[in-house]
Amino acid sequence: MQWWIAETSKHNVSPSAFWILSLAGSGIFLCYGILRQDIVIILGQLLSYFIYVRNLQLKRDWKSFPSVLRIAIIAIPIVAVFYSFRIFRYESLASSLFQNMSVFFIVGLTGQLLLNFRFIYQLYHSERSNESILPPGFWWLSMAGSSLLVVYSLYRRDPVLLIAQGMALVPYVRNIILSKRSYDQHV
Repeated sequence: MQWWIAETSKHNVSPSAFWILSLAGSGIFLCYGILRQDIVIILGQLLSYFIYVRNLQLKRDWKSFPSVLRIAIIAIPIVAVFYSFRIFRYESLASSLFQNMSVFFIVGLTGQLLLNFRFIYQLYHSERSNESILPPGFWWLSMAGSSLLVVYSLYRRDPVLLIAQGMALVPYVRNIILSKRSYDQHV
């Protein structure tokens, strides 16, 4: 959706629908991570989830959601954390993390951290401009993180993660091109 709107307007945009769909996808992907018992996915979705909410606040759309829906949206990751601790048990979670410290686990974790950092980077620039924006560095971090997660998904033999991250590379590259054009026009 963001890509289509960016193509139509010929520059990077941050539409509300992008953040709403990202929030919904994050909630679903969080549940998927729990079902797969994949701590890389779970940790990645927890942080980005709240950044999506903050961007909806910056777009001035958050208050248009019914109160019950806003409470449910905030409750989902909290419930997911408690449910995850029930599944993993603290001891098994810690031992699982250290037993799985393979190169591929580190690649996946690094990819997830980059994808999370892109939203911290994006949020920093949005807060500075007091509006939700997607700066060029956001797309570079997205491309790097997704590339690493494609490698991780191949290792995990996870077709859902592979398709999600592999397909995302196309709009990331295109948005990098649009960002460069927009920057060149302003210089």
